[in-house]
Amino acid sequence: MSYPAPALPPKDTAVTYILWFFLGVLGIHQFYLGKVGRGLLYLFTAGVFGIMLIVDLFTIPSQVRTVNAQRAVGIG
Repeated sequence: MSYPAPALPPKDTAVTYILWFFLGVLGIHQFYLGKVGRGLLYLFTAGVFGIMLIVDLFTIPSQVRTVNAQRAVGIG
């Protein structure tokens, strides 16, 4: 007998922004969203020398929506 996998809890935009603000240079907000490759890139390049951190300031809400949509259908 097969049971469906339990739904994964959604990621929170506020938590992502807090992680971005305090630990963004280390890419912790990307790790939180499950983007390990991008998190490693931030970790080793200081957020691609700060440029991607500025981009993330404006794109975090859409990143969180995308991750939550993927988690809802079982992709992530």
